[in-house]
Amino acid sequence: MQSTATIIRSAKGWVSNMRLKILRVAAAMLALLFGVPRTPLAALPVNPAPVPVNPHATPEARALLAYLASISGQAIVTGQHNYPNTGAHYTELAFSITGKYPGLFGQDFGFSAGDDKDSVLSRQAMILEAERQYHNGAIVTLTWHEVRPTDDEPVTFHDSVQGHLTDAEWQQLLTPGTPLYNRWCAQVDVVAVYLRQLRDAHVPVLFRAYHEMNGTWFWWGGRPGNDGSAALYRQIYDRFVNVHHLDNLLWVWNVNAPGGSAGPVEGYFPGAPFADLVTLDNYGAFKQEFYDSMIALAAGKPIALAEVGALPSPKVLDQQPRWAWFMTWSEFIENANKPAQAKAVFASPRALNRDDPRHAGPMQAIRRLHAEPGNAALGVSR
Repeated sequence: MQSTATIIRSAKGWVSNMRLKILRVAAAMLALLFGVPRTPLAALPVNPAPVPVNPHATPEARALLAYLASISGQAIVTGQHNYPNTGAHYTELAFSITGKYPGLFGQDFGFSAGDDKDSVLSRQAMILEAERQYHNGAIVTLTWHEVRPTDDEPVTFHDSVQGHLTDAEWQQLLTPGTPLYNRWCAQVDVVAVYLRQLRDAHVPVLFRAYHEMNGTWFWWGGRPGNDGSAALYRQIYDRFVNVHHLDNLLWVWNVNAPGGSAGPVEGYFPGAPFADLVTLDNYGAFKQEFYDSMIALAAGKPIALAEVGALPSPKVLDQQPRWAWFMTWSEFIENANKPAQAKAVFASPRALNRDDPRHAGPMQAIRRLHAEPGNAALGVSR
């Protein structure tokens, strides 16, 4: 990883200085909007000047990471997931229930056929909708229920996404040059084409690779240790960053709340050089021990609730203030939350919805970065 000084030296001198001034102004604006300064919650507070793990990250990606770090301990961005073939339906549903648009827009690359909600035929429309949501003021986060590398798209959820690889197949998958590795490369290269469109449109993306990897319900999960699920995460990082140069991505490492068929999370961490953000999916109680473990593992990186069913209550958010965002999973905004409960969360002082000035202002500043002369070269020279 390059140092901050190296990154700055890679850009035009006066452009670098101008960009630093812009970030300082943005930080001052955030402090003014939030009023009181953040106080450290634990021995390892969030790094106030985070550097993306990809040394070539775009200016937009860098600024988005800085924004998420700046709100840690003070506020939480509201978020809503949508299925690939449903566009922004659940985002609109969240608005109809709460009267406010979520500040984060979630989507998936899908895996299935035809008119199914997870259809791969919806990818291009999904990318266009993600770009539209970004320009409307939302943060974009993308997930992929990836096809098992022994299969060809489209697939069914149960037979492929929730399928299994033998230990021998797993070793082939992690060994460059093997037939299974080459099949995997071809599959992820398809998705890279769509992510490249967002890169070229200057849209930063929170990319959540191989989510819930400590669970046993996906083919990529349930393999702790250095050569397990974390190794596959590092492998897609390498291909997307060093082969496809998807420098608009911020890397979101994700696990499920431990319990049942989800094991302890520590054995799945890919290492600090591969994760910009540390996140948890939680469809149960928001136990303080889960929150504390994420803070400890993050070691100064921002943390978030990447998926929830029932929303964390305002009381929970006060007790666990370091979550940078939450994302309700599709229909759960309606099926797992009473309208009054959802409204209370979206209306809470900590909540940052899409049109809240505390969120809209920094997001507008991020969108303007690519228009600054010379900024396209800043931090992305290779």
